[in-house]
Amino acid sequence: MTETSTLVDTYLAAFNEPDDDRRRALVEEVFAEDASYVDPVMAAAGTAELTAMIGGAQTQFPGHRFVAGDEPDAHHDVVRFGWHLVGPHGERVATGLDVASLAPDGRMRTVIGFLQLAVT
Repeated sequence: MTETSTLVDTYLAAFNEPDDDRRRALVEEVFAEDASYVDPVMAAAGTAELTAMIGGAQTQFPGHRFVAGDEPDAHHDVVRFGWHLVGPHGERVATGLDVASLAPDGRMRTVIGFLQLAVT
């Protein structure tokens, strides 16, 4: 599970990285070249779109961070993992579950995200 945990940690690091160049490097590390991402509010394909999409999420939620949920689960070439979007004061804003298929090199090829906004 260590490889899977490292992959998910790098994925979350990409979503938290404010610097465009460093974020792009993290995207290239975690996503296959032909990768795609889709959730109820965002979609992107390829390194440039993925990097820009993540930057847009950061603009929409300034001062927020993505943190890991439960331990990721994997079998064959599929990984599922939960995460939380946490506000500047530690409040949970959203929870998500992502399911990713992996390319032969171990990077994410397709990510499908499911979101639930926190109810206060």
